[in-house]
Amino acid sequence: MSRLRVESFTISIDGFGAGPDQSIDHPLGVGGTSLHGWAMATRTFQKNVFGNEGGEAGVDDDFAARGFRNVGAWILGRNMFGPVRGPWPDESWRGWWGENPVYHVPVFVLTHHARAPLVMQGGTTFHFVTEGTGAALARAREAAKGKDVRVGGGVDVIRQYLRQGLIDEMHIAISPVLLGSGERLFEGVDLPALGYACTEHVATPRATHLVLSRA
Repeated sequence: MSRLRVESFTISIDGFGAGPDQSIDHPLGVGGTSLHGWAMATRTFQKNVFGNEGGEAGVDDDFAARGFRNVGAWILGRNMFGPVRGPWPDESWRGWWGENPVYHVPVFVLTHHARAPLVMQGGTTFHFVTEGTGAALARAREAAKGKDVRVGGGVDVIRQYLRQGLIDEMHIAISPVLLGSGERLFEGVDLPALGYACTEHVATPRATHLVLSRA
């Protein structure tokens, strides 16, 4: 069976995976973009996210690149798709990424409000799932056709899958910044009791990379 993975999810030294007051102007919350300096500098992100040549190789890039390998589908929370809250007023919001998003595989967006699938360029189709995390995972695994499913976030979605013991492996990057407030990734989550342990750790000047695996 395909694995459920979290990759390149970055938190601050004080444990926040997003800053406060998320909005269209601050999609990761106030100060949240400062978390991702390590990723934005990598060759993988410059190519896959921005379509640019160049970027840095090395350990940070190795971790960024592994997050795109053997991924056949993604799961996102609604806040990761966009800033619209409540019922969809229309279908004008098509994501943060333009007409050719970075995913290039089916993406399953958890929401309380139904919306027709959104077909984008490059192989990405957003499917809006109103039946909860279990339904999203079942549909993502079917779409992945044996490849892994990546949970992109946000914080609350990752916590839901963690508490159910469904995430097989997590790559967490700790960025050397302090946010002070926002959403704490491991708030109320007892990782050892759920069977998780740190199986890899390495530090670079830009981040400390941890891999947590479930026994």
